[in-house]
Amino acid sequence: MYLWLKNKLEGRKVRYQISHQTSYQYNQLVLLKPHVLRLRPRCDVGQKLHNFSLKIEPKTTRKSEITDLDGNSNIKVWFEEAAKKLEIKMTAEVETFRSNPFDFLLESWATKLPIDYPSSWRSQLQPYQQSYGMGGDGAIAELAQDLYQQVEGDTISFLTTLNQCLNESCEYTIRHTGDAYPAGVTWRQKKGSCRDLAVLFIEVCRAVGLAARFVSGYQEGDPEQDNQDLHAWAEVYLPGGGWRGYDPTLGLAVADTHIALVASAIASYAAPVEGAVTAVNKGKIVESQLQFDLAIERI
Repeated sequence: MYLWLKNKLEGRKVRYQISHQTSYQYNQLVLLKPHVLRLRPRCDVGQKLHNFSLKIEPKTTRKSEITDLDGNSNIKVWFEEAAKKLEIKMTAEVETFRSNPFDFLLESWATKLPIDYPSSWRSQLQPYQQSYGMGGDGAIAELAQDLYQQVEGDTISFLTTLNQCLNESCEYTIRHTGDAYPAGVTWRQKKGSCRDLAVLFIEVCRAVGLAARFVSGYQEGDPEQDNQDLHAWAEVYLPGGGWRGYDPTLGLAVADTHIALVASAIASYAAPVEGAVTAVNKGKIVESQLQFDLAIERI
């Protein structure tokens, strides 16, 4: 009976309908430079994209679909006419499969930290192991060492304990704009947005030699809540398991209630919308107001 229930749970599929509208209202007419949109949900062993559509105002003059260095599907768009508003609406239908986030077996040589990755992997993993200056003032190395000693170097225990530590120690705050804060700043303040906590998790992992990357996407959340937000978490490359997600904001290993858009070694390269504008009347400072509406529903 237990085995039947276990197989039943592991075979579960969850299907979501996502509607995500982002609007930038400007205080004057602006010229929109080319924008990169990272809004297409990825399609891999953990999730499948069934339908995807994108509507953009003002009208684009050209659109190019690109696979970036991290394997993400990006869309680059060009504009011609001046506008006072940019509106991007994405709708998608996504099916997720990973009900059990621990459905893998680590390679025997990867069960203890630091992991001695094969030499053939090191050049590929190097971008996901370096600090990029986000490590702060030594507090990150100290935290990593404390957790390492606490779990006696066990790889999975380290990740689970780190996830719980950040979830319990740091206050979650909502911050819709701006880059992620440096990991040292977030840890000293003991609070941050989901992207701040994801960067903090990544930097602690890198401090013990684990390859980790930043992920932007969505999380189902409470269906009764009025407002839903974009979400961010981390993925760690585990020999025998591949890229596996950890969400320090919720203190969870990532499973089938997370829907990934893109992942990158550098957090800013996972921003859902990236682009610049210039004023039509040169010399005037452009100000913008961001509004968004997000709905995630099981279907």
